[in-house]
Amino acid sequence: MTTLLSSTQAGSVILTLNRPERANAFNFEMTTALQHALTDAENDPQVRCVVITGAGNVFSAGQDIGEMKKGGGEISYREHLEKTYNPLILQIRNMGKPVIAAVNGPCAGAAFGIALACDLRIAKSTAYFVVGFSGIALAPDSGISIFLPKYIGLGRAKKYFYSNKKIPVQLAYEWGLVNQVGGFNYQRLVMQIAGNLATGPREAFAAGKKAFNKAILPNLEDALNYEGILQDAAGKSAEHKEGVAAFFEKRRPKFD
Repeated sequence: MTTLLSSTQAGSVILTLNRPERANAFNFEMTTALQHALTDAENDPQVRCVVITGAGNVFSAGQDIGEMKKGGGEISYREHLEKTYNPLILQIRNMGKPVIAAVNGPCAGAAFGIALACDLRIAKSTAYFVVGFSGIALAPDSGISIFLPKYIGLGRAKKYFYSNKKIPVQLAYEWGLVNQVGGFNYQRLVMQIAGNLATGPREAFAAGKKAFNKAILPNLEDALNYEGILQDAAGKSAEHKEGVAAFFEKRRPKFD
């Protein structure tokens, strides 16, 4: 099965995360495919806007933990981030075209970071967001440590990292985390917004994105690198091993 679907409509490319049997969780193949698709979109003059969404009723559950633990040996999470999510986040932020996260359902972990990196988030009324990492005793990565406090404030960001609770879509909208929410008209709403962006002033949009990055996210690359350092240490901890074991055994972890 192709892990990423691509289609075009009226100047926009729609990239669909396509592992519905795994809640569209990212494996290396899908992450690499998304990186390549974003590069193609950046270089294609016919593409004026990018939409990232998920197949079925889920945006993405984040990283596929099963793939990470498949080999059974010790993994460098820092190296993994440097090959996957860090360049992906930077691609989205540095792309001179608007990128929309069409959050069509639950969005968690690294996928939450990808959605936060996008320029706009249009969510379906059934969507919700989960930071996710603390449940398996990891630090936040994929830019969440810098994006989430900027959108909802440091206190709220810490609350939802510590508790690992869902952020309901209506609350996300009220806090400015989500730009618009759609119900039965959700897909039409997304494509209407994408269509408006695709007919807008391309060079001005690119310049505006650079200005926002410089003003609000000047230390993004440093933050991503630091997340990798922290994640490498967390990934080697006894707490993380217990968190992963509990995840696969479908029980609450016991952190001593």
